[in-house]
Amino acid sequence: MSRSVRKGPFCTPSIRRWINGSSMRHALRTWSRQSEITPGMVGSTIHVHNGRRHVAVRVHVDMVGHKLGEFAPTRTFRFHSKEKQSSGRDRTAQQ
Repeated sequence: MSRSVRKGPFCTPSIRRWINGSSMRHALRTWSRQSEITPGMVGSTIHVHNGRRHVAVRVHVDMVGHKLGEFAPTRTFRFHSKEKQSSGRDRTAQQ
């Protein structure tokens, strides 16, 4: 379910001050993954915390309306090794 239009997009007060102020030259570090990307953030770099470190997110026009946390993945995919995988055909031949 999406947020009510009457309420408007959620954005923490610290991010709002950063957008409205003239300090947008430096990158912002934030732990607020639930804040929504607004048109005022386009073209800036925001470092979003993923639980372990801050991930640099460069904001583009296509990202407006999405949450900051969507662009900072929290889980790392470990590749499965090819050696340990066996196909079903090999298993039936051994029996």
